[in-house]
Amino acid sequence: MADPTPTPGIHHVTCIAGDPQRNMDFWVETLGLRLVKRSINQDDPGTYHFFFADAEGTPGTSMTFFPWEDLTQGKVGSGQVSRTAFRVPEGSLDYWEDRFEEYDVDYDDRVERFGETVLPFRDPDGLPVELVEVEIPDDDPTVPWSEFVPVEYAIRGFHSVTLWLADPEPTEDLLRTMGLEEVGTEQAQGDTPGDERTRFAASGPVGKYVDVLPTIEGGRQGHGTVHHVAFQTPTDEDQQTMREAVQSAGLRPTQQIDRHWFRSVYFREFGGVLFELATSGPGYTDDEPLSELGERLVLPGKFEGQREQIEAGLTDVTVPRASKAEADD
Repeated sequence: MADPTPTPGIHHVTCIAGDPQRNMDFWVETLGLRLVKRSINQDDPGTYHFFFADAEGTPGTSMTFFPWEDLTQGKVGSGQVSRTAFRVPEGSLDYWEDRFEEYDVDYDDRVERFGETVLPFRDPDGLPVELVEVEIPDDDPTVPWSEFVPVEYAIRGFHSVTLWLADPEPTEDLLRTMGLEEVGTEQAQGDTPGDERTRFAASGPVGKYVDVLPTIEGGRQGHGTVHHVAFQTPTDEDQQTMREAVQSAGLRPTQQIDRHWFRSVYFREFGGVLFELATSGPGYTDDEPLSELGERLVLPGKFEGQREQIEAGLTDVTVPRASKAEADD
């Protein structure tokens, strides 16, 4: 078996929301991400699937949501992604705290973690999210979306995810198999019932960190929790060798599933977190021009023939638009 190509990092994170309009308003208008795809859950076509990302939907920038309105409130616990963190440019957290005050966002005091400043907050469904100040290099692959948030403060893709696990060791070995390297351990600060945070780093520039914390805190899936985290396996060959490595480690990955904008393999890691391996292509412009991303409901493959029925069962939503004055600020 060939050694797997190390993952460059996170591809996307998929979460569970409640009200779809409230979800869209927050992630587009308040946080300034672009709606790059408005579609449906391909396993549950009566539910939306929203993709919020940078201006071009670059791998490593997509926060996606299933707005399952009928689900109850979730609770973060062991076997889940407990925190999702985004990168923002150095010196921008004052702007974000002012914006959170303006938009009545629930946020906490800043903390220092591995030499970086972190601003924790929650979305309207209670999902724990963080902004982390980092130096953005000139050759960074992300493309900021500036309709609501100026470029100099805009979110620039993922920084990390934090995993809460009852027994971290098997998962840590899995992360090493996937090509991540342990880069440090420190005492956790207030965000977890665990007492030690171990950081692993992938090889790419975006979404490169996975933090692991031990806890037996009970949780349940629902509004305000992460459904799964996807890691980049850029090509089909990369994905296949990683799938074989995961299978050899004793896990049970699915066969490849065509998700239209990328191809996916899913498995639950040893602690119960649902992992996905996702290819880089064909990307979100496969079925829409770059200038029109997110403008319409896209129904991939067989679902287009069911458009009338599917649209009739979905709640109407309106994509927020910045006024000309806001755009010129």
